[in-house]
Amino acid sequence: GFTVVPTITTVDSLNDVGYGSAIDLDSSGYPHISYGDLSNYTLKYAKWTGSSWSIEVVDTNLGVVRNTSIALDSSDYPHISYYDDINYDLKYAEWTGSSWLITTVDSTGNVGRYTSIAIDNSDYPHISYIDKSNSYLKYAYKDGSGWHIETPDPSRYLSEGTSIALDGSGYPHISYSSPNGLRHAYKDESEWHIETVDSVNTYWSSIALDTDGHQHIAYCVTTNKDLKYAKWTGSSWELDIVDSVGYQPSIALDSNGYPHITYDGSNYLKYAGWTGSSWKIEIVDNSGPGVGPLGERHIALDSNGYVHISYYDVSFPKHDLKYARFKP
Repeated sequence: GFTVVPTITTVDSLNDVGYGSAIDLDSSGYPHISYGDLSNYTLKYAKWTGSSWSIEVVDTNLGVVRNTSIALDSSDYPHISYYDDINYDLKYAEWTGSSWLITTVDSTGNVGRYTSIAIDNSDYPHISYIDKSNSYLKYAYKDGSGWHIETPDPSRYLSEGTSIALDGSGYPHISYSSPNGLRHAYKDESEWHIETVDSVNTYWSSIALDTDGHQHIAYCVTTNKDLKYAKWTGSSWELDIVDSVGYQPSIALDSNGYPHITYDGSNYLKYAGWTGSSWKIEIVDNSGPGVGPLGERHIALDSNGYVHISYYDVSFPKHDLKYARFKP
């Protein structure tokens, strides 16, 4: 069981909200969540103030907001990457301290699906996403001279989901799926490097880096729906089967570098955490059919070891943004 039983909160229940949610924590450990409003085709943002949820609309006229990604900078300001489903563009919203600044980052074809964002030590954004027109991985980053767009892996692939993390030098590491399996693209001072982590056909992945700069990736096997976990030891990849079903996982690491994963366990919101010797697996929310599978879920850990999860409850008639907090 849990050390602290999960607190389940409905953050937003106005219309059909919560699709494609993502979460990050500020310096106080308070959650900030980006998500889609399917009723109004808008991007929304919710943050915990310490006493209540503050909710606002960030961008409008987007069509179906299929996924979002959020990261906070050194001032606790949110940065959100998301997909414009009407114009088929990658968009980016940043809080300036007084207003939202909206930028279309890439509009060359159908681009921006399955986006993921990370913020570097200079508070600049780095975004991974899919070019659906060409079926390959793209990467955009901003620096003092503006936006730059690269194609780390121009080979075509057919799966969904990208995930990005930055190492200690600010270089990007991206996990994604290809017909040849789970792949890891990373950049150094000279070029991109591509490697196949697991040759099985995969669906969705999530990456995190530990303090040694080693990669930890959670992913789902397309054929049998296994939740798998890959860890770079410094010399090789170690692969592990965590659970028999694990759609759309999201991973975060604790202070020991141990992985914590949230995922859809076939209509249940589930959690798996590494204890140092084994996987601890729990059902977080089983309140109804559809609490797990659609619209993503996303995990973050605070410095006190609490797990925070944002997710979309599609059990009829809810269609709400929900938030869970617990200690494993």
